[in-house]
Amino acid sequence: MLGMKLVRLIEAHSEALSQGLAEQLQASERTSDFRQISREDLQRRALELYRNLGEWLLQKTENEIANRFKMIAQLRSAEGIHLHQYIWALTLTRDYLWRFLRQQAFADSIFDLHGELEVLQLLNQFFDRAIYYAILSYEEAVSTAVRKDDWTRAREAAVSIGLLSH
Repeated sequence: MLGMKLVRLIEAHSEALSQGLAEQLQASERTSDFRQISREDLQRRALELYRNLGEWLLQKTENEIANRFKMIAQLRSAEGIHLHQYIWALTLTRDYLWRFLRQQAFADSIFDLHGELEVLQLLNQFFDRAIYYAILSYEEAVSTAVRKDDWTRAREAAVSIGLLSH
């Protein structure tokens, strides 16, 4: 893959990237829910992604991406992070990488440019999947909560009319 040197560059700067992203997530009004999460936790999650970007882009299967981002979405939902803010956080994560890559732009040849475009395409594809599975997970959580709420209301109604006892 021609863009592997860009992926390695991101991985090499993963510590600084994760620190900057954590700061941005907690500073943005569009991700204000993330202020309740420790900067260390945010940094750790970003570092995990940035440090292993090559693996995420090239080796992880669709199912592995689905499982990972569904799990993170469930965690964020349980922490009270609204869906729109979680999606914006994923978008910021991708955009933060793009800004970093633009600052590092070193396409001296058509091959380098092709490699950069290849990485950007893989990043887009990866984050599109992450967003899709995050939304799916949030929807599943809402659906489960609605079913539980319907059951709770049905039980309360049954108790109120004497079909069930407390």
